[in-house]
Amino acid sequence: MSRSEAFAKTGRTAVQQNIQGTLEFLQKYPPFNQMDLAHLSFLVENCQLRFYAEGDSIISPEDGPVEYFYIVKQGSVHGERRKGQDASQETTFEISTGECFPIAALLGERATRTSHFAATDTFCLLLDKASFVKLFAKCEVFRDFSVRGISSLLDQANQQVQSRAAETLGSQYSMETLLADLSMRQPITCLGDLPLHKAVQLMHEQQIGSLVITDEGLRPQGIFTLRDLRRVIADANADLRQPISELMTLNPFHLPPQATAFDAALAMTERHIAHVCLVEDGRLVGVVSERDLFSLQRVDLVHLARAVRNADSVEKLVQLRDEIRSLVDRMIAHGASPEQVTRLITMLNDHTVVRVVELCMEEHGDPGVDFTWLVFGSEGRKEQTLYTDQDNGILFEASSQEEANAIRQKLLPLARDINLALDECGFTLCKGNIMAGNAELCLSRQEWSRRFSKMIREATPENLLYSTIFFDLRAIMGPVEGCQTLRRELLSMIRGNDMFQRMMAQSALQNRPPLGGLFRDFALDKKGLEKDTIDLKIKGLAPFVDGIRVLALSHGIESSNTLERIRQLVSKGVIERLDGDAYAEAYHFIQLIRMQQHQQQARNELAYSNRIYPDELNHLDRRILRESFRQAQRLQSSLTFRYQL
Repeated sequence: MSRSEAFAKTGRTAVQQNIQGTLEFLQKYPPFNQMDLAHLSFLVENCQLRFYAEGDSIISPEDGPVEYFYIVKQGSVHGERRKGQDASQETTFEISTGECFPIAALLGERATRTSHFAATDTFCLLLDKASFVKLFAKCEVFRDFSVRGISSLLDQANQQVQSRAAETLGSQYSMETLLADLSMRQPITCLGDLPLHKAVQLMHEQQIGSLVITDEGLRPQGIFTLRDLRRVIADANADLRQPISELMTLNPFHLPPQATAFDAALAMTERHIAHVCLVEDGRLVGVVSERDLFSLQRVDLVHLARAVRNADSVEKLVQLRDEIRSLVDRMIAHGASPEQVTRLITMLNDHTVVRVVELCMEEHGDPGVDFTWLVFGSEGRKEQTLYTDQDNGILFEASSQEEANAIRQKLLPLARDINLALDECGFTLCKGNIMAGNAELCLSRQEWSRRFSKMIREATPENLLYSTIFFDLRAIMGPVEGCQTLRRELLSMIRGNDMFQRMMAQSALQNRPPLGGLFRDFALDKKGLEKDTIDLKIKGLAPFVDGIRVLALSHGIESSNTLERIRQLVSKGVIERLDGDAYAEAYHFIQLIRMQQHQQQARNELAYSNRIYPDELNHLDRRILRESFRQAQRLQSSLTFRYQL
């Protein structure tokens, strides 16, 4: 008997003597905790146990095609992968108890590309290749995990979050219901030459709140709603014999039937509309109304946004902040993704800011100057959570420096009152004074352009820090053309400055993902009140936000949203699709953990914090969080390689 055969026999015996203990061990860890007992028993019956002393090689590229599937039972495994012959470009990670490897190599029937070593004295369960193939064929859970890896675990984590949120609400339904399932009746339509009085009669007979005007091919031309009818009746000169085409709203907003209820609710809220047409291949196939969404209890978003827009005082806006928190609770319970939730929070925050500006202008009087209210940072990226401070500014047009100075003096008192009112509404004052009431941030378009140009020319640490705030700008009130022009100028300046790109990349590496020393678990803060915690915003999200911003600005991408930037970078071929998916999933999960924490803090009336105690997470969340930090590390490694840092 060869030495390897002797090891295998001894290892099988060790497992056979403790089958129940091995089953109980595996049932603690995903994906094994989701597998049927029969499939799990098959795995255990075909496993062997093997010991590796600290520093021992477990598998490496030189070993040839992989013959075993490994599960870490005790100890930890250190992985290293080099790019070509450049040792400085190695990727290093740790595989801990309950985790497994190397699935991609087994599925590809090839050698591993990663060298695996025992980081400590380690025991692994080994499943031979033939048994791995049989289990892959038999067990859907195992097959899904093998093909999708961490993505399948992320589904489990999302389901847990959704379930926990639903328990606090006492109800559960999906935000992903297709619009095709909500639009149960044929849409009522008419041609454009139908007289108004007959169109109103048709709406009355059919008991509908809207009438879609189409051509003979059912291609939408316009929509006429009860709101339009009130406008017409208010006109003393209205002629009820007018053709409906002269009174309809042209080019009605539409979505495909495959869009979701969330998409419709968001569109209604953003566009101030009560009906969404469903269009497929250019033809009208349905209409979804607020009433349809109300039947699923999702209209809260539309009504809440309307209440914010019509609030008659800052005090009323303060009261509505609690309703926004409750809505976020429901959104999470109904399966909304972190991207959807942050978009929703940002949109309601935008409405709140606009209403605060309007209320302050009513109190101060119109300054007589057109201006644009700019937002930066997370609001500029549409990535806000409930815990947010102010990052805002003002842009206006001026033909000379003297005119700019005069306009600034008119706007600053108003801007400062707006900042104070926003603080009352829960948008805390920015400690760095990145606010419109600061004279340095109430600027003409030419002044903004000169300021951005100076940041790029003189890439001091302060200017690099400012670039992470100001370069994610967005206009939320007032003329948008100046902001659009400014953004295009900014992209042009950055694309033409390789040195600044490199310095942005270097700055993006400042916040390292909190993976522990020698890559064992997490690197926790060691002192004071922050002892044993991780700052999810600074150490978790910032590596993605800052790294993706560098690539997006360097490649002329106008979007400021991190996930949209990733999608566009993938479409341009700057990032590989699989890498883009991994970055997006990791970013999603960290944001999800952060939002959960904020919701819990709000329910317990605690101060918001981005810090978590990883030891309080369950095993699944800890595992995915660690993998998410690894993806941030991979992104930073790619920046290091791309910019030769």
